[in-house]
Amino acid sequence: MITTIITAAVVYVATSIDNLIILLVFFAHKKDNPTVMRIVGGKVLGTSVLIAVSLLSAFGLRVIPEQWILGLLGFVPLGLGLKVLFEQEGEESLEKIYFAANKKHGNLLVAMTIITIASGGDNLGVYIPLFAAISQAELVVTVLVFYMGVALLCYLGYRLAKLQQLGGTIEKYERIIVPVVFIGLGIMILVENGTIAEIIEILM
Repeated sequence: MITTIITAAVVYVATSIDNLIILLVFFAHKKDNPTVMRIVGGKVLGTSVLIAVSLLSAFGLRVIPEQWILGLLGFVPLGLGLKVLFEQEGEESLEKIYFAANKKHGNLLVAMTIITIASGGDNLGVYIPLFAAISQAELVVTVLVFYMGVALLCYLGYRLAKLQQLGGTIEKYERIIVPVVFIGLGIMILVENGTIAEIIEILM
Protein backbone atom coordinates (compact mmCIF):
# COMPACT_ATOMS: atom_id res chain seq x y z
CA MET A 1 0.00 0.00 0.00
CA ILE A 2 2.95 2.30 0.66
CA THR A 3 4.03 1.81 -2.94
CA THR A 4 0.55 2.82 -4.12
CA ILE A 5 0.63 5.98 -2.01
CA ILE A 6 4.09 6.95 -3.26
CA THR A 7 3.14 6.24 -6.89
CA ALA A 8 -0.06 8.30 -6.60
CA ALA A 9 1.79 11.19 -4.96
CA VAL A 10 4.49 11.22 -7.63
CA VAL A 11 1.90 11.07 -10.43
CA TYR A 12 -0.14 13.91 -8.97
CA VAL A 13 2.86 16.17 -8.39
CA ALA A 14 4.27 15.46 -11.86
CA THR A 15 0.97 16.23 -13.59
CA SER A 16 -0.27 19.14 -11.46
CA ILE A 17 2.70 21.17 -10.20
CA ASP A 18 2.40 23.46 -13.23
CA ASN A 19 -0.95 24.64 -11.79
CA LEU A 20 0.83 26.26 -8.86
CA ILE A 21 1.49 29.52 -10.72
CA ILE A 22 -2.20 29.72 -11.68
CA LEU A 23 -3.28 29.24 -8.07
CA LEU A 24 -0.71 31.79 -6.96
CA VAL A 25 -2.12 34.42 -9.33
CA PHE A 26 -5.69 33.68 -8.24
CA PHE A 27 -4.89 33.79 -4.52
CA ALA A 28 -2.68 36.88 -4.78
CA HIS A 29 -5.52 38.91 -6.26
CA LYS A 30 -8.15 37.87 -3.74
CA LYS A 31 -7.48 36.67 -0.20
CA ASP A 32 -10.92 37.00 1.45
CA ASN A 33 -12.39 33.72 2.69
CA PRO A 34 -15.41 33.41 0.33
CA THR A 35 -13.19 33.96 -2.71
CA VAL A 36 -10.53 31.55 -1.45
CA MET A 37 -13.22 28.90 -1.03
CA ARG A 38 -14.40 29.45 -4.62
CA ILE A 39 -10.86 29.04 -5.91
CA VAL A 40 -10.34 25.84 -3.91
CA GLY A 41 -13.81 24.62 -4.87
CA GLY A 42 -13.05 25.18 -8.55
CA LYS A 43 -9.80 23.27 -8.23
CA VAL A 44 -11.59 20.38 -6.52
CA LEU A 45 -14.40 20.31 -9.09
CA GLY A 46 -11.98 20.44 -12.03
CA THR A 47 -9.87 17.66 -10.57
CA SER A 48 -13.02 15.61 -9.89
CA VAL A 49 -14.02 15.87 -13.54
CA LEU A 50 -10.57 14.71 -14.66
CA ILE A 51 -10.68 11.79 -12.23
CA ALA A 52 -14.23 10.83 -13.24
CA VAL A 53 -13.40 10.90 -16.96
CA SER A 54 -10.25 8.85 -16.32
CA LEU A 55 -12.19 6.28 -14.28
CA LEU A 56 -14.89 5.88 -16.92
CA SER A 57 -12.30 5.56 -19.66
CA ALA A 58 -10.26 3.07 -17.62
CA PHE A 59 -13.35 0.86 -17.42
CA GLY A 60 -13.78 0.92 -21.17
CA LEU A 61 -16.30 3.72 -21.67
CA ARG A 62 -15.53 6.16 -24.48
CA VAL A 63 -16.16 9.50 -22.78
CA ILE A 64 -13.15 11.49 -23.97
CA PRO A 65 -13.76 13.70 -27.01
CA GLU A 66 -11.07 14.11 -29.63
CA GLN A 67 -8.00 15.80 -28.23
CA TRP A 68 -8.42 18.98 -30.26
CA ILE A 69 -12.00 19.41 -29.00
CA LEU A 70 -10.78 19.25 -25.41
CA GLY A 71 -8.21 21.88 -26.34
CA LEU A 72 -11.00 24.36 -27.13
CA LEU A 73 -11.16 24.97 -23.38
CA GLY A 74 -7.89 26.83 -23.86
CA PHE A 75 -9.94 29.75 -25.17
CA VAL A 76 -11.20 30.33 -21.60
CA PRO A 77 -7.89 31.38 -19.99
CA LEU A 78 -6.92 33.05 -23.28
CA GLY A 79 -10.09 35.15 -23.20
CA LEU A 80 -9.67 36.03 -19.53
CA GLY A 81 -6.12 37.18 -20.15
CA LEU A 82 -7.17 39.31 -23.11
CA LYS A 83 -9.94 40.94 -21.04
CA VAL A 84 -7.40 42.07 -18.45
CA LEU A 85 -4.89 43.11 -21.12
CA PHE A 86 -7.26 45.39 -23.03
CA GLU A 87 -9.36 46.73 -20.16
CA GLN A 88 -8.74 50.36 -19.25
CA GLU A 89 -6.50 51.12 -16.31
CA GLY A 90 -8.09 51.38 -12.90
CA GLU A 91 -8.74 49.00 -10.03
CA GLU A 92 -12.51 49.32 -10.31
CA SER A 93 -12.61 48.30 -13.96
CA LEU A 94 -10.13 45.48 -13.35
CA GLU A 95 -12.37 44.14 -10.59
CA LYS A 96 -15.27 43.99 -13.04
CA ILE A 97 -13.55 41.73 -15.55
CA TYR A 98 -11.05 39.77 -13.50
CA PHE A 99 -11.61 36.09 -14.32
CA ALA A 100 -15.15 36.76 -15.61
CA ALA A 101 -17.38 39.01 -17.69
CA ASN A 102 -19.66 40.04 -14.82
CA LYS A 103 -19.94 40.09 -11.04
CA LYS A 104 -21.76 36.81 -10.43
CA HIS A 105 -20.27 34.98 -7.45
CA GLY A 106 -20.00 31.69 -9.31
CA ASN A 107 -17.75 33.01 -12.05
CA LEU A 108 -14.51 32.54 -10.17
CA LEU A 109 -15.56 29.00 -9.24
CA VAL A 110 -16.45 28.22 -12.86
CA ALA A 111 -13.27 29.83 -14.19
CA MET A 112 -11.04 27.82 -11.84
CA THR A 113 -12.93 24.61 -12.69
CA ILE A 114 -12.59 25.11 -16.44
CA ILE A 115 -8.94 26.12 -16.23
CA THR A 116 -8.17 23.04 -14.13
CA ILE A 117 -9.86 20.79 -16.70
CA ALA A 118 -8.27 22.58 -19.64
CA SER A 119 -4.75 22.52 -18.23
CA GLY A 120 -5.20 18.91 -17.08
CA GLY A 121 -6.30 17.46 -20.39
CA ASP A 122 -2.92 15.83 -20.94
CA ASN A 123 -3.16 14.32 -17.44
CA LEU A 124 -5.77 11.90 -18.77
CA GLY A 125 -3.08 10.11 -20.71
CA VAL A 126 -1.39 9.31 -17.39
CA TYR A 127 -4.42 8.75 -15.17
CA ILE A 128 -6.30 6.35 -17.47
CA PRO A 129 -3.60 3.64 -17.81
CA LEU A 130 -2.76 4.02 -14.12
CA PHE A 131 -6.39 3.51 -13.05
CA ALA A 132 -6.79 0.59 -15.44
CA ALA A 133 -3.74 -1.22 -14.07
CA ILE A 134 -4.47 -1.13 -10.33
CA SER A 135 -6.92 -2.93 -8.06
CA GLN A 136 -10.07 -1.34 -6.64
CA ALA A 137 -8.46 -0.90 -3.23
CA GLU A 138 -5.41 0.74 -4.80
CA LEU A 139 -7.73 2.91 -6.89
CA VAL A 140 -9.48 4.22 -3.79
CA VAL A 141 -6.14 5.03 -2.16
CA THR A 142 -4.87 6.72 -5.33
CA VAL A 143 -7.92 8.95 -5.64
CA LEU A 144 -7.67 9.91 -1.96
CA VAL A 145 -4.00 10.81 -2.45
CA PHE A 146 -4.96 12.94 -5.46
CA TYR A 147 -7.44 14.91 -3.36
CA MET A 148 -4.84 15.32 -0.62
CA GLY A 149 -2.56 16.64 -3.36
CA VAL A 150 -5.22 19.17 -4.36
CA ALA A 151 -5.47 20.37 -0.75
CA LEU A 152 -1.70 20.67 -0.37
CA LEU A 153 -1.29 22.43 -3.72
CA CYS A 154 -4.00 24.96 -2.86
CA TYR A 155 -2.49 25.51 0.59
CA LEU A 156 0.96 26.05 -0.90
CA GLY A 157 -0.41 28.52 -3.45
CA TYR A 158 -2.32 30.38 -0.74
CA ARG A 159 0.67 30.59 1.61
CA LEU A 160 2.98 31.78 -1.16
CA ALA A 161 0.45 34.42 -2.17
CA LYS A 162 0.38 35.70 1.42
CA LEU A 163 4.13 36.30 1.42
CA GLN A 164 4.39 40.08 1.41
CA GLN A 165 7.14 40.31 -1.18
CA LEU A 166 5.72 37.75 -3.61
CA GLY A 167 2.03 38.54 -3.19
CA GLY A 168 2.73 42.27 -3.21
CA THR A 169 4.70 41.98 -6.44
CA ILE A 170 1.88 40.09 -8.15
CA GLU A 171 -0.71 42.64 -6.98
CA LYS A 172 1.51 45.53 -8.05
CA TYR A 173 2.17 44.18 -11.52
CA GLU A 174 -1.02 42.17 -12.01
CA ARG A 175 -1.93 44.03 -15.19
CA ILE A 176 1.21 42.51 -16.72
CA ILE A 177 1.45 39.19 -14.88
CA VAL A 178 -2.20 38.13 -15.22
CA PRO A 179 -2.43 38.55 -19.02
CA VAL A 180 0.95 36.89 -19.57
CA VAL A 181 0.07 33.87 -17.40
CA PHE A 182 -3.43 33.33 -18.74
CA ILE A 183 -2.74 34.10 -22.40
CA GLY A 184 0.31 31.86 -22.23
CA LEU A 185 -1.72 29.08 -20.62
CA GLY A 186 -4.47 29.39 -23.23
CA ILE A 187 -2.03 29.25 -26.13
CA MET A 188 -0.19 26.30 -24.58
CA ILE A 189 -3.45 24.34 -24.19
CA LEU A 190 -4.51 25.09 -27.77
CA VAL A 191 -1.13 24.10 -29.19
CA GLU A 192 -0.52 20.99 -27.07
CA ASN A 193 -3.93 19.56 -27.93
CA GLY A 194 -3.51 20.26 -31.65
CA THR A 195 -6.54 22.56 -31.61
CA ILE A 196 -4.99 25.37 -33.62
CA ALA A 197 -3.74 22.96 -36.27
CA GLU A 198 -7.17 21.32 -36.50
CA ILE A 199 -8.95 24.67 -36.82
CA ILE A 200 -6.56 25.74 -39.56
CA GLU A 201 -7.13 22.45 -41.36
CA ILE A 202 -10.93 22.87 -41.14
CA LEU A 203 -10.75 26.45 -42.42
CA MET A 204 -8.47 25.46 -45.29
